[in-house]
Amino acid sequence: MLPDIRADDIADFDLAVLGGALPPEVESLISRAGLMRAQVAAAQALLDEAHARAPRHPATLIALYRFHFYGNRLAQARDVSFRALACASAALGLPEDWREVAPDARFEALEAVPRFYLFSLKGMAYLSLRLGELDLGRGALAKLAQLDPKNRVGHQVLHDVLARMGRDDLGYEDCPDISPDIARRSGVAA
Repeated sequence: MLPDIRADDIADFDLAVLGGALPPEVESLISRAGLMRAQVAAAQALLDEAHARAPRHPATLIALYRFHFYGNRLAQARDVSFRALACASAALGLPEDWREVAPDARFEALEAVPRFYLFSLKGMAYLSLRLGELDLGRGALAKLAQLDPKNRVGHQVLHDVLARMGRDDLGYEDCPDISPDIARRSGVAA
C-alpha cells in the first residue's frame, strides 16, 4: 500500500528529508530506539510508533531503513526502501512505479527530495541484489543510470560489482595488495 503523501503535507518537505520538522516526541522515540537497537523487538516497537505518529515524515522511514539494514534484516530494509520510494514519488509528483519515472531536471539539481528518491532507489537495488533478486536489482540500476547519468549518488559501484559477479578478484585493478609472486602462481598478470 502506497502512502497518500502530497508535497504540501509537510511545510518544507526538503527540510523534512534532512530530518527537520520532526515532532519532538517522534524524534525522542527514534533516539530511544537507537539506544536500544540490540533489543530488536523493543526498538522496532519504538520505530513503528514513531512512524505511526509521523507517517508522512521521511525521517521515520530513514530510521526504519537504517535499523533493519544495519541489523542485517535485508528483506525488511528493502520493504522500507519501497515505502521511501513511494513517499519521495508522491512528494515529487512522480509515477508510483519507479520503472515509469522519466529523467527529470530535478534529478540533475540533486536537491534533498530528488536525492532522497535516488538514494531510496539505490538502496532498493542493492538490497534486491543482496537478496538474490538480480532482475529487480538490475532494473533499478538501469533506472538509476538513466536518472543519474553523472553517478552523483554512487550507483556505478553496484554496476561494477554486478559486472564482476562470479569472477575472482585476484589481479583486479582495485586489488593492489596482490604480490607479483601470488599473481604469477594464480595465473593472473600482476
